[in-house]
Amino acid sequence: MAADLSNIVKAYDVRGVVPDEWDESLAELFGAAFVEVTGATAIVVGHDMRPSSPALSGAFARGAAARGSDVILIGLCSTDQLYYASGILDLPGAMFTASHNPAQYNGIKLCRAGAAPVGQDTGLAAIRELVETWSDLGGAPAAPAGTVPGTVSGKDTLAGYAAHLKSLVDLSAIRPLKVVVDAGNGMGGHTVPTVFEGLPLELVPMYFELDGTFPNHEANPLDPKNLVDLQARVKAEGADLGLAFDGDADRCFVVDERGEGVSPSAVTALVAARELARNGGTGTVIHNLITSWSVPEVVREHGGTPVRTRVGHSFIKEEMARSGAIFGGEHSAHYYFKDFWNADTGMLAALHVLAALGGQDGTLSELVASYDRYAGSGEINSTVADQAARITAVKAAYGSQEGITLDELDGLTATSADWWFNLRASNTEPLLRLNVEARDPQTLAKVRDEVLALVRA
Repeated sequence: MAADLSNIVKAYDVRGVVPDEWDESLAELFGAAFVEVTGATAIVVGHDMRPSSPALSGAFARGAAARGSDVILIGLCSTDQLYYASGILDLPGAMFTASHNPAQYNGIKLCRAGAAPVGQDTGLAAIRELVETWSDLGGAPAAPAGTVPGTVSGKDTLAGYAAHLKSLVDLSAIRPLKVVVDAGNGMGGHTVPTVFEGLPLELVPMYFELDGTFPNHEANPLDPKNLVDLQARVKAEGADLGLAFDGDADRCFVVDERGEGVSPSAVTALVAARELARNGGTGTVIHNLITSWSVPEVVREHGGTPVRTRVGHSFIKEEMARSGAIFGGEHSAHYYFKDFWNADTGMLAALHVLAALGGQDGTLSELVASYDRYAGSGEINSTVADQAARITAVKAAYGSQEGITLDELDGLTATSADWWFNLRASNTEPLLRLNVEARDPQTLAKVRDEVLALVRA
């Protein structure tokens, strides 16, 4: 296999089609390079339910052990279960998953000890360079003289993971709730039964069979078509709420008792209020620039300090560590907790929603109404040949208007008294992504249509 890894080494992880773009021989080199770059004497490795995951993670373990690192294999796990293992064992980790991508894809999410992220600037570029060099040589050179190969052993972390999460949110006194969970044949089917065990919850499972071919629907709840089954089942069962997890179960989406989706911004605001209360009414909460105006408002109302960041988990995790933030949330349903090594865990956010709902008598739609205050467009993608030129045109159109401020923290954000929009280029596709929010649906529609006309001109 030729050593150009630019297609598979992304900003935060490794991801590509197996075996066309990468295979076990490359996975073994990634394991060796990971140990070389981190200097780890022991690492922890886990994998999801994709057909290619066991062989790829096993090859990575061989490569790491050959460079002198002990390897602890935790087997089938969610990505946040791997972060738990990295945090509790204080070891660098590797998670084999392609998250919500189709079945033919696989990938690696890497972290340093304590679940600290590994991205382009924090080791991933160096790892890629080594793997490319070694691949051209036909394999990794022999380990330095005197290197003793590491041991490979197994460890079960599921029960510890579940106990840790339940120690952070008390659900023992909530009223009984009926909850439908759509695992999408992903790792939620592995983690949910153990996490929910012993809680006052009536669980209605959907697609809990681990199947990396995704026979029922894509394990990507960000796409509305993948929530249709869950929404119908919540209404049919008369359930209190529904939860949907993505393939590696690090993201969680929430559906209310009417079968309506609850925006991740509303979930961020709800969890932020609870975490601030837990923290004595003080603390910093991170939110990316696409989350609703509701989020910083709720944070301030509950005594906290909101901090706005770029989109992307490496930025959020860096800012969490820098500011000592207690919680962070993104529009994409990634939720980050100081008490979870600043890492993202959709399961912990779900437990907060269950605790908040079960701690009062109203419905979920009533509960989240106070956290969902504005009209939002969701993310609208446009295929464009020249992303920079279209952003420049939009900037020119709005930059001269009175009462509008522009900033370029991440793409272009324009803000007025009654609305804001953000226009960002995709890192991986010829797309511009538009998010608009306004004080009422009419204003939202007007601004959305004006910006799209410029983008698609």
